[in-house]
Amino acid sequence: MFRKTIKQLTIFGFLILVFLWFPRSILPNQTQESNENNLKTYIKLNESEQRLLDYKDSDEGLRAKLLQVDVINKSRKKYKAGPVKLDILASRVANKMCREAAENNYVGHWNMAGEKPYHRYGFAGGYDHISENVFGEWSSDNYDPDYSNVSLMMKSGHGTFMAERAPNDGHKKNIIDKEHNYVGIGFYLEKNQFRYYEEFIDRYFEFENIPKELKVGESCKITIKTNGKMFLYFLIIYHEKFPTPMTPAQIKKKGSYEDYTNETYLNMAAWDLARYRNGSAYEVPLSFSKEGLYYLHFYYDYKEIIKPASLNTKGKSPVSGIVIKVNR
Repeated sequence: MFRKTIKQLTIFGFLILVFLWFPRSILPNQTQESNENNLKTYIKLNESEQRLLDYKDSDEGLRAKLLQVDVINKSRKKYKAGPVKLDILASRVANKMCREAAENNYVGHWNMAGEKPYHRYGFAGGYDHISENVFGEWSSDNYDPDYSNVSLMMKSGHGTFMAERAPNDGHKKNIIDKEHNYVGIGFYLEKNQFRYYEEFIDRYFEFENIPKELKVGESCKITIKTNGKMFLYFLIIYHEKFPTPMTPAQIKKKGSYEDYTNETYLNMAAWDLARYRNGSAYEVPLSFSKEGLYYLHFYYDYKEIIKPASLNTKGKSPVSGIVIKVNR
């Protein structure tokens, strides 16, 4: 028995030596191969996306962002949150914001048109819920524009978010929110200015027939497609005035942003929404009584409620960020 064990250990040790000394170029590198396949998939997605083409990433930019997604997912894994995938449209929205902020020397959640994150994503054609993190850095000297340096700077910016401590840990909470399943990543490096934005997405439904603009009193019927396992729980529609331009100085004075307004236009409960369900899809009729922007928050539950009951959206995350313009 003893001799047999020695023989097995000898063979095992020999195999380890072979593995260590065998040329690495000959051994299969599954991680590298997987990353390259992932990049090819995103290059195709990047080519097919026709919105915000002026802010389209290069292949090297996509590669850097996919590496940054790995960094983000490592942070999420530590807090038992599932991985997120890169979103092309949200990344372009973030690229656009990063460029404007860097070129105008400010950091903030508003752009110079006075738009919040959900405005910018909604106006670009996004319908899912979005939550933004912002990082800015500047130097007396110009930065090295090489993508390897950009990757280090993005990682550093993300690390700043993760180093936050309660009660001032809003960026960190956003990163580890378990409802998020996609992320848009934006960066821009201009001489001595660097900007990095994370746009976390909650994508659970498909939305169709969403009008960009309506007239006051005009009717529409929006379609919400579920997977058949989730049901609409609540709808809150917020009203707000059209955004007004802001200067960089005004933006710098602002801190975090509210993901809603103080003016609620409509509340629709689960049993009312259930009337519009046909199979796994809902067709919800809407019209709006005055001009401005209307921001739609849909909530879901795994149980369908068809009779009046006590409902509470506390602890639930909205899974839509639809913005509709209404004019006279």
